[in-house]
Amino acid sequence: MSLFREVPSDFRAGFACFVGRPNTGKSTLTNALVGTKVAITSNKPQTTRHTIRGVVHRDNHQLIVVDTPGLHRPRTLLGSRLNDLVASTLAEVDVIGFCLPANEKIGPGDRYIAEQLEMIARKTPVVAIVTKTDTVPKGQVVEALTAVNELGDFAEVVPVSAVDGFQVDTVDQVLAKYLPESPPLYPDGDITDEPESVLIAELVREAALEGIREELPHSLAVQVEEMIQREDRPEDKPLVDVHVNLYVERDSQKAIIIGRKGARLKQIGSQARQGIEALLGTPVFLSLHVKVAKDWQRDPKALGRLGFDFS
Repeated sequence: MSLFREVPSDFRAGFACFVGRPNTGKSTLTNALVGTKVAITSNKPQTTRHTIRGVVHRDNHQLIVVDTPGLHRPRTLLGSRLNDLVASTLAEVDVIGFCLPANEKIGPGDRYIAEQLEMIARKTPVVAIVTKTDTVPKGQVVEALTAVNELGDFAEVVPVSAVDGFQVDTVDQVLAKYLPESPPLYPDGDITDEPESVLIAELVREAALEGIREELPHSLAVQVEEMIQREDRPEDKPLVDVHVNLYVERDSQKAIIIGRKGARLKQIGSQARQGIEALLGTPVFLSLHVKVAKDWQRDPKALGRLGFDFS
């Protein structure tokens, strides 16, 4: 039995990439399009560190959305590698969505990205997406659209709010126009091709990012060490043991993550476990360990061990 459904002869399928400065709503829009959570979200810059693929299934097309890290001026080796990851992704997609938030003025970072996209746009269409329209009055949305129109020669400009659903379907339809005719690339029901271990690590990092200081998000890395089915459990009461390491760069950061008498780490584990159990569909015993890997963002060997060697 085929995992792929029958589709019309003019069916389209392909890849779209969201690009923009950090914290412009790329991950939230990815989740809204897919209809479920595949990318973690946070109000902290540089939340996304991997290219997360979310699969959007429609009657006449299949859109694979690639959520990328925010383009920024790198201060570390990790930052440089994340920028390289975005550049390589842009070269492989069928259409690019340039995300610019309605609640912020266009700045040097946006202009830098627009300049980079101007060269790419000769062969790959670029759609400007004005995000977070729910956060400002209608008049300010109009001002943002005008400013974006003046920023570059985009294929189209679309306002959207991923939070309240305003024009999410429109973004999907606009991006789908630029996909090639093709049968589906992913089976029905697939929403991402990310390994479970990566998704679990991201859920733990998302929980850890909540309510902590500005400098810590950049210094935090999470890696699943082991994930095994607990033996000697009844078939109707399975349990999965998940062992996760959280890496920071200094002892003072380790203390922040653990919290007073371990309260903060317990809170992280409780929140993350809910998401992990929903992902795996089974009860989970989650074990978290906080370790110090000094200056890991600048150490090529440490970056490789933590999964940031994209070569």
